[in-house]
Formats: sequence, C-alpha cells, structure tokens
Amino acid sequence: MPKKNDLERRALRLVIDAGEEGILQSDMWKKLGVTSREGSRLALKFEEKGAVERKRVLHEGRWTYKLFSLAKMVTIDSIGDCPCITCEGLDKCFPGGQITPIHCQLLTLWMDPELAESLANEAAETGN
Repeated sequence: MPKKNDLERRALRLVIDAGEEGILQSDMWKKLGVTSREGSRLALKFEEKGAVERKRVLHEGRWTYKLFSLAKMVTIDSIGDCPCITCEGLDKCFPGGQITPIHCQLLTLWMDPELAESLANEAAETGN
C-alpha cells in the first residue's frame, strides 16, 4: 500500500498536470486506484489547504466536482523582465550586502505592479 504522502503527491500532480482544463474528481481517484471516499477526502484536504479549487460541474448528466490547481507553473517567461537579470550590482546584492534585495526599489516595483502603477500615477499628478 502506498504511503499517504506519496499518494497525496501523486494526486496533486494529477491536478497540476491537468492544467487549466482541470480534472474530474472521479478521474483522479480512478487513476490513483483509490476509493471514491479516499479521493473525495484528498480533494477536500487540498481545497482546505488552498492548493486546489473544487467546482461543481454537470458531467454526462450527473453533478460532480472538477479540480483545478491554484498553483501556477513557473516558466522562464515569468522572470524574463526581472531587473536582477540586467542589474550591474548583482554581484554585490545579497541580504546584509552592500546592495540588498530586501530594499531594492526596482525589484519591489517589479514584484508589485500595482505599487508601480500607483507611484507612476502619483508622480504624474504631482508633475515629478
């Protein structure tokens, strides 16, 4: 019998691999070779942890749940415009260093686009 953690990892992997299409809860437990009760418990556990979203859907005339991963896959595209990549001070940048990512304004603005937009609007209003 597989270990509980291994089963949870495999179940979560199925949901993540399903991508934006999601996976029917029943398909997940069938692929895992567990009972519907075990599959439902896994899905509820993942939902409680905020790892998946369960949506009630009508499938082949019956109500069931579809699971969608809330985790987003990281790709190189997601960091392609990170200011650290082209920063001239990168070799001096580390916590406690001459330059620190904790206080880097460029990095902060890149990580929080709403803050960057707010500051840009503020600067436009004040004429700076």
